[in-house]
Amino acid sequence: MFQQTIKNFNINFNALNERNTVSSGDVLTGHISFELTKETKITAITLALKGGANVHWSTGGGGGRKRRHRKNYSAKVEFFHFKILLLQASAAVGGTPKLQPGTHVYPFTCHLPQGEFPSSFHGPHGQIAYTLTVGIDRPWHMVKDFATELNYVYRINTNQPELGAPLSGSNTMTLCCLWCASGPITLKASIEKKAFVPGETVKIICELSNASSRTATPKVTLQQKQVYYTLNKANKTVVMKNLASVTGQPISAYTSDVHTEIMFTIPPSASPTISNCSILDIDNVLEVSLSVRAYPTLDVLFPIILCDTPVNADPPPYM
Repeated sequence: MFQQTIKNFNINFNALNERNTVSSGDVLTGHISFELTKETKITAITLALKGGANVHWSTGGGGGRKRRHRKNYSAKVEFFHFKILLLQASAAVGGTPKLQPGTHVYPFTCHLPQGEFPSSFHGPHGQIAYTLTVGIDRPWHMVKDFATELNYVYRINTNQPELGAPLSGSNTMTLCCLWCASGPITLKASIEKKAFVPGETVKIICELSNASSRTATPKVTLQQKQVYYTLNKANKTVVMKNLASVTGQPISAYTSDVHTEIMFTIPPSASPTISNCSILDIDNVLEVSLSVRAYPTLDVLFPIILCDTPVNADPPPYM
């Protein structure tokens, strides 16, 4: 069996950065290694690099007759796919080479294509994936593939002024019970910029007033919106996911002009924003809310960009 002939196969990369990510135009270097338990003929060893996206979901259905009404949707997009040879048999030098038992090492160098390809992502209805596959071809055997996935990130242009500009918003509501109405509850919130990197801490500045008879509790939540499309975008499905939240100090009844700051750390595992894929979008929203028991929440929403490169906030205006 082939599995008994080859052992301990590894694909090793030379890391380009501490996060071990790759991007458009990067040069990947490394080596493959494996052990052979006996003398083996190898026709070719290839290295293939592929990037693409695929989505799939179903609607309706269930058990019994309902199953006939199930509709399935899917789409696939390929960004690039190419191969390079690490070893190839040559008739001029005696045909298929025989590799001796023991450890074999083959270095490789490959260039990622230039292009605005979206960042890697895995979700419940699809993925964006970049894989490196090594194929070993032997006479009279099917090609044996060994694959590993690359962590690809799309590096946006962080020199756009709007990414470092502060954001602010406000909202107000009045609690009603039968014919009685409370005083207004007001929420004003601001953040220092629009773009952040996963793991970065966001400072949310809140100005709060609670003229009602109930306690109001501030909260910050990072929401992720995943949208999966068919190729013509005639059909889509949406997944909402709360990535993390933090709760601030409650605001007592009949309290006004409360200034508070909430520190919120974006999870390091949060996926970057994806807006450059035709069949999959990823949006991130920072929701600042005030909740009162038995009433709808009062919200201020900040659409933010999660990216790979830190963005500095604009300096405050000169006073």
